[in-house]
Amino acid sequence: MKLPRDAHVETLVDRQRLRAVLLYGPDGGLAHERATALVRHVAGSADDPFRVVELTVAALKDDPARLADEVAAQALTGGRRAVWLRDAGDALASGPLADLLDDAVPDRGGDTVVVLEAGDLPARSSLRKLVEGATRAVAVGCYHDEARDVATVIRDAMTKHGLSVAPDALRYLSEHLGGDRLVTRAEIDKLALYMQHGGDDTTGGRTVALEDALATVGDSAAIALDDVISATADGRPADLERALGRALLDGESPVRVVRVCLQHFQRLHLARARMDAGAPAVDAIGSLRPPPFRRDAERMARQLQRWSPRRLAAALDRLLQAEVECKSTALPDQTMCAQALLDLARAAEQTRR
Repeated sequence: MKLPRDAHVETLVDRQRLRAVLLYGPDGGLAHERATALVRHVAGSADDPFRVVELTVAALKDDPARLADEVAAQALTGGRRAVWLRDAGDALASGPLADLLDDAVPDRGGDTVVVLEAGDLPARSSLRKLVEGATRAVAVGCYHDEARDVATVIRDAMTKHGLSVAPDALRYLSEHLGGDRLVTRAEIDKLALYMQHGGDDTTGGRTVALEDALATVGDSAAIALDDVISATADGRPADLERALGRALLDGESPVRVVRVCLQHFQRLHLARARMDAGAPAVDAIGSLRPPPFRRDAERMARQLQRWSPRRLAAALDRLLQAEVECKSTALPDQTMCAQALLDLARAAEQTRR
């Protein structure tokens, strides 16, 4: 069967005496975290040599009967056992695993649970079809955390460390973590260790401030993109060339760079329109959704002083043109991207003189 994302697999294992659980998906760290938690739930520990056995696909290929033997074995110390197979794939969809999940085959394993940890499996995967079609097995998809899920993970982990998180720091962390659960956990632990050694002096070391998050949770590509945006809108062509070079070396595509700059100028255009309607700059910027971080808001306020509505409209047209050129012309997309941003930076530079 297929388990809904919000269901608890441990409860299902206990109630329905499942024979196997498949944990798969694009977030390998989350799949491993859930597999480890499930093994601990079943066997009381993830490394008990009497109640946990780890097998490889290669070992089963050499000895196909090994799975059935391990499932049927009883723990010398008593209690349930877990058979943990990592890097599971479609090669397991036939043979001993299929026999184990066949309802017509007698249950030889008692309370033993087979935990299958896999990578991203498509819907046509024979292993997924086998598990989802079995009455005493369940498949659990492990997908990248959404921003609200990452925020919950961050808050819970910080609470365990005796820490709280300032709202702007939480938003920054949520935006820069979540691609892989193990990476997220590692970054959170690094941040907690940093806080234990002082952190931001203004909070007494118990509240994670934005400065703490910036100091410990790095994202070089995101930082380079932020530098590209700043140099373009501030009118600093020389800084722009360096920042753009770093962003491209970090793997950013020219189209994405143009789009990120386009989004920033759209926000500037909206804030400028609200200013022209009578709102103070601080209110116009604060009304944007999502609201910018304080340091970004101060920078945007300076930029709005040198970008008039007419110039912002022209900038948006230039960026839209650059996006089309990057995707549809025979010219190098990096050249198209760089030329458009340099045009804007030089235009802003004129207002600085």
